[in-house]
Parts: sequence; structure tokens; C-alpha cells
Amino acid sequence: MSNDDKSQDDQLSDDQASDDQFSAEEAVAEAMAAADEGAAAMEKMPPASFEMLVSMLFTQGMATLGQVPDPSMEKPPVNKAYAKHYIDTLEMLGEKTKGNLSKEESKMLSEALHALRMAYVTVKAS
Repeated sequence: MSNDDKSQDDQLSDDQASDDQFSAEEAVAEAMAAADEGAAAMEKMPPASFEMLVSMLFTQGMATLGQVPDPSMEKPPVNKAYAKHYIDTLEMLGEKTKGNLSKEESKMLSEALHALRMAYVTVKAS
């Protein structure tokens, strides 16, 4: 191998190392940008609360019953087993928090359970 061949190989190795370093720097920059976006999104998140928890479980339950439209599908999918799980979870939450909820929280939980149960029966009958 001549000196010219060695210097070309060295140059290629240096170029590849430079590209690898540039790629690593790009990856770090992208990760930091994503972390900043995540932090910004967290600032916009509503505070954790009992009402938010009930709302999330209720929404998921209604979605599993096909009650939340999905623009990508003609008819939303129904999964009664998951719906029952969300109903059971809300029931358990009510039992575990009995006596510790405000009137508003208790009413919200009761209404969410009632609406989910009615939707479940309606979907099950059809």
C-alpha cells in the first residue's frame, strides 16, 4: 500500500469520525429539543385532581364502548371487556374514597358511573 493510499484511508476514517460525531451531536440536540417540548407541554397540562382522574377513566370507558367518534374509522370499535374494566375501576375508586370526597366529587363519580353503565347496557343489547 502506498503512502497516497494510506493518506486516503486516513482521510476517509477522519471524515467518517467527523460524520459520526456530527450525527451524535445532532441526536443530542434533537433529544434536548424534545425534552424542551415535553417540558412546555407539561406546563400546559391541567393539575392532577380527582376530577381529572374520573374524567380520564370515563372518557376511556366511553371510547371502548364506541361512543367517541374516530375520524379514521367509519364505526368506532367496541371492546366490552375493556369497558367493564373502566366501570370496575371507577367503582373501586368510589369504594376506596368513600367518605373522603367532596359533594361535587362524589356527584361527578356517581354520574360518570351511571352514564358508563347505561352506555354499556345499550351497547350490550345491540
